[in-house]
Amino acid sequence: MLDLVSSGRLEIATGGWVMTDEANVHLYAMLDQLIEGHQWLSNILGVRPVSGWSVDPFGHGAAVPYLLQESGVKATVVQRIHYAWKQWLAEQQLGDFQWRQVPGEYTEYTIKSVPIDDHNVKKKAELLLEQYGRTGSLYPHNVVLVPIGDDFRYDHASEWDQQYNSYQRLLTHINGDPKYHASIQFGTLKDYFAEVQNRMRDYPSLQGDFFVYSDIFSEGRPAYWSGYFTTRPYWKVLDRQLEASLRSAEILYTWAYAWAKQEGQARVVQLLEKDYEKLVRARRNLGLFQHHDAITGTSKAYVMHDYAIKLHEGLHDTLALAGEAAEALLLTPAAMAALDHRAAPLHHLHPDFERSTYERLPRKLPLAIPRDQPRLIVMFNSLGQRRYEVVKVLVTALAIRVTDEHGHEVPIQINPVWNDTGNGMAILSTQFELLFVADLPALSVITYSIHHTSRPTTDLRASVYSNNYAPAPDQNYSPPFEARDVLPGDIQLESDHLKLLFDGTTGMLRSITDKISGRVTQTAVRYAAYPSAQFKSGAYLFKPDPNAREPEEDVLAGAKPRLFIHSGPVASELSVMFGTVLMHTTRILHVTHQPLASAVYMENVFNLGARYNSSETPGFPPHFRETEMFMRIMTDIDNGAEPTFYTDQSGLHMQKRVRVQRIGIQGNYFPITSAAMIEDNGPGRRLTLLTDHAAGAAAWQQGWLEVMVERRTFYDDARGMGEGVTDQKRTVGRYWLLVEDTQGPEPVARLSLAAHHLANDLNYPTTQLINEGLDADQLNSGAHLITRPLPCPLHLMTLRTLPEPQYPSLLPSRTTLMIIQNQSPSCTTSASVSTCNGLADSPFPGTEFTLQVANMQKTSLTATSSKGPLATLPDLIVPHHRLRAVSLTFPQPPTPPPPAE
Repeated sequence: MLDLVSSGRLEIATGGWVMTDEANVHLYAMLDQLIEGHQWLSNILGVRPVSGWSVDPFGHGAAVPYLLQESGVKATVVQRIHYAWKQWLAEQQLGDFQWRQVPGEYTEYTIKSVPIDDHNVKKKAELLLEQYGRTGSLYPHNVVLVPIGDDFRYDHASEWDQQYNSYQRLLTHINGDPKYHASIQFGTLKDYFAEVQNRMRDYPSLQGDFFVYSDIFSEGRPAYWSGYFTTRPYWKVLDRQLEASLRSAEILYTWAYAWAKQEGQARVVQLLEKDYEKLVRARRNLGLFQHHDAITGTSKAYVMHDYAIKLHEGLHDTLALAGEAAEALLLTPAAMAALDHRAAPLHHLHPDFERSTYERLPRKLPLAIPRDQPRLIVMFNSLGQRRYEVVKVLVTALAIRVTDEHGHEVPIQINPVWNDTGNGMAILSTQFELLFVADLPALSVITYSIHHTSRPTTDLRASVYSNNYAPAPDQNYSPPFEARDVLPGDIQLESDHLKLLFDGTTGMLRSITDKISGRVTQTAVRYAAYPSAQFKSGAYLFKPDPNAREPEEDVLAGAKPRLFIHSGPVASELSVMFGTVLMHTTRILHVTHQPLASAVYMENVFNLGARYNSSETPGFPPHFRETEMFMRIMTDIDNGAEPTFYTDQSGLHMQKRVRVQRIGIQGNYFPITSAAMIEDNGPGRRLTLLTDHAAGAAAWQQGWLEVMVERRTFYDDARGMGEGVTDQKRTVGRYWLLVEDTQGPEPVARLSLAAHHLANDLNYPTTQLINEGLDADQLNSGAHLITRPLPCPLHLMTLRTLPEPQYPSLLPSRTTLMIIQNQSPSCTTSASVSTCNGLADSPFPGTEFTLQVANMQKTSLTATSSKGPLATLPDLIVPHHRLRAVSLTFPQPPTPPPPAE
C-alpha cells in the first residue's frame, strides 16, 4: 500500500475516521474524527489528504467543506442533494462540485459486469462514450469523473482484476481510435481536480447548504429525508454526552500531563501515559459514531446497540481520566508524596452518579455529610470564560451549608425528592436535592464544600405545591416538606427579571414577561404528534399520513397531568407529568448573573418505549405506533407570512430557512445541533431555542417554532435499513429558551452573545466529581490553567495531546493541538453576559497559560502542516466564524524515575 500511495496510484480521500454525517454532527465531533484520521494517516502512511469524498451522507452542510479547507483539502466531491438542485445545476452548468448518479439513474457500468472481449469491445465502448458525453454536457469543461464501483464492491480479490482488465480493453480501444475524439485514463480525485483546474480559473460561488435531501426513486414522488434529523434521540443525546466528556478529559489530561512533566512528578506522568490509550479509544469510539449511518440512527437495532456500548465505554473512560487528572492538579504536595510512597492510584475523584449500562439514565448518588469534616465537590470549567453553573447534588441531610473555594458561604436551596407510591407521589424523608450556583473561573478546577450545620435550614427549603401528593402515613409523622394543593387557575413563576405564566390545567408555559422592560411575549408550549405515513416515514424519511383524520394528533388530550412546583431562594420550577410518557419541567433562576437571569430552562423526559397504558395517555395511538412527537412554541412574533427561521449548521454558524408550503411539513423540517431562532421582521423580539442534542426543527406557521422530540415508526421506509424504529428509551432533552430585544434581521444571521453562552452551557457542562477516600485538607481549593479569561467571542474548542508518531494509539507526544473558534456573536440584541471580558483590540488581552510554553506554531486544523511560528497568544488572529489551530510544545525537564514499588 505504501508503494501505491507514494506513486500516486492510490489516493486516500478526506481522511476522516469515518465519512461523517453532515446534519446531526456537532462541530467538535466533526472536527475530532477528522483530526484522528489525519493524524493516523500522517503517522502511519505519511499522507496528507488533498481531496474530499462525501457521497453517502443524506444531504450536505457548509461545515464539512470549511473544515476540509482548513485541514489542507483543496476540493471535494458530494452526491446526495435534492433532485431539483441537481436539475438546476445541470441546466446552469455550475460544475463547481461533482456528484455521481443516484439510484434509478444507471449507466452501463453499474447495471451489470460483462467481460469485455474483441467481440463486444466496440459496442460497449461507444455506449460508454455516449453516456460519458451526456455527463460531460452538464459542465462547462470537458472533463468527466466516473467512479468505478459502488457500496459493497471490491470485496473479492477477483473483482479487482475483472474490473481492471475490462476497463483496460475499453480504454485501449477508445484511446487508439482518433474518430472518438476522447481520451480516457485511470486516475484519482487529485488527477481529476488538476485537469479541471487546468481548464477553469473562475468558479461560481454558492452559499447555503443542501438540506433537505429529497429523492424520487420510489413511486415517482418526492420523498424527504428529514426523519433522521430526529431518529433515535437517546443515541443522539448519548453522543453529545461523550463529546462533552471527551473534550473535558482532553483539556484536563493535557494540563495535568504538562504540569506533571514540568514539576517532575514522575509517577503522575507514568500513570497518565499508561492511560493515554483510553483517551485514544474514546476519540475513536466518538469518531465512529459520527458515521452517516450511526448518529443518524439509520442502522439496524443490533448495530445501534453496538454503537451505544462503545459510546458508554468512552464515557466511562473519559470520566475516569478526568478524575485522575483533576486529582493530580489538586493534591497538596504532602498528599502527593504520601500517595507516591504507597504507590496508590489516582482514584479518589469520581462522578456523582452511576450508570451501569448505556440503556440506563445516570442515577445521582446520595452523599452522606459527616459531622467532623466537609464533603468536597470538585468542578472543572472547561470553558475559556467564567461561568455560573447550577449545581445539583443528592444529599441525605437537611442540616447543611455550602462554601466556595475561598471559604465563603453561598446561597443554597433544598428541594424534595419524590417517590411514586401508586397512591400519589410521596416526599422521601432520607434524600434531598441540594441546589446552589457555583462561580467557576475560566479553565479551572475548583472545590466547593458541603458542611454539616447545627443551625436551622427551614428557610432554605423550597415551597412545594402539587395536585398529586400522597398524604402523610400517620398524623404523628412530620414530613421534611409541607406540600400544598395547587390552587385553581393559571400558575405564575416569578423572579426579579422574569414572570412566567402557565396554563393551570396542563402545566404548559403560556407567556414570558420581561420585568425590566415590561415586554410580554406569548410563548404557548404544546406537545402533539404527526401520524406517520406507513412505509413512507421511517428511520430516514419523514412524512405525515395524508389520510389521517387530523394532520396532528393531540397526544396529551384526556391525560391527567400531575403538577409539582418547587420555589426557593435559588430557583423556581414547575414539572408536569403525563403518565410514564412525558415529564416537562420549566425553571427560572433567582440570580443576577446574565444570561441565566433572563433565560428559561426547559427539560423533557420522554419515553415512547414505555409500557402503553391507555388510561394514562388516551391521546396516543395504541403502543405509540406511527408517532412523530414534537414540542411547539407558539408566539406572537411576526417572522413573515412565509415564515422565516434560522438553524445552526453544526454549531459553526446560522442558516436562514424560509417555508415552502407546497412541499409540506416534511420538506420544511431542517437539522439543528444546538440552536434555532425566529425573530420579528423589523425591530422587535427574537426567540432562540438552544438544545443539547441534534434534532429536526421547523417554523410551519407565523410565530411558531417546533422541534421534534421522538419518532416511533413500525415500518421500514425502503431506504436501506430494512426495519422500523421501535427501540425507544427513556430520554432526557435539555433546552434554554431566550427572548431578546433585537434591532431586526441581520444580513448574516448570528446568535447573540447570550445565546452562545447558553449553548456552551448545554454543550459543555461542568465536570462534577465527588471525593471518596481523601481528607478535605489533602486537596487544594483550586487550580487555574490561564491567567485571564478569553474574550467573549472566543471558544476553546480543544486542547488535545497529540500521539507519539511511532506509537499513535499508545503514547502521548510532547505536542498539543489548541483550536480556537470565533463564535462571532450578533451585536443587534439586548441580552448581556456578565461573565466574560467583552470584545478587545487584542484577541487574548493579557491571557497566558499558567504552564510554561516552549514553542507555538500555527498549523492546519488537523496539525498535519505548519503555517509559521506564533510568538505570543495575543498575536493569534481568529476571524469571525472561523477556527484557528496552534501547536503548543510545553517544556519538559528531565523527569526522575518513579520511586520503586
